[in-house]
Amino acid sequence: MTRIDFYTHVSDKISLAVHLTCKAWSQGFPVWLRAPDNATATQLDQLLWNHSKAGFVPHCCSDDDLASETPIVIDAWEKEPLSHGVLINLRSDHPEYFARFERLLEIVSLDTEDSTPARERYHFYRQRGFSLNTHNLSNHRF
Repeated sequence: MTRIDFYTHVSDKISLAVHLTCKAWSQGFPVWLRAPDNATATQLDQLLWNHSKAGFVPHCCSDDDLASETPIVIDAWEKEPLSHGVLINLRSDHPEYFARFERLLEIVSLDTEDSTPARERYHFYRQRGFSLNTHNLSNHRF
């Protein structure tokens, strides 16, 4: 069964997504980053290229020809996932395919426009019998 973790009270969702991506990749997991839009996908792409602590982080966007061969894929176009290790959801809705993954990471900012749909996703997963883990990151910076 998919392990689901909610990271709440996050001041910078994109930085945390990059941190979690690098951590998962260093542990040998492929990562599918579900971005809300092309601008966020571009930002994630740039940060992964320039992430000094992780060194080279092999990644591409889901519309790239190399997506099937790349361990970290950024998707803003609702493509079918090509891996099933770690799914990082930055969108406001739940991904239909989340249960295919070993882990689902939900990142929730301090913004009400973000936390309200996150509560709905939390209830959605819980109603379906998934065990949920919550990590309050109000005192953390990434």
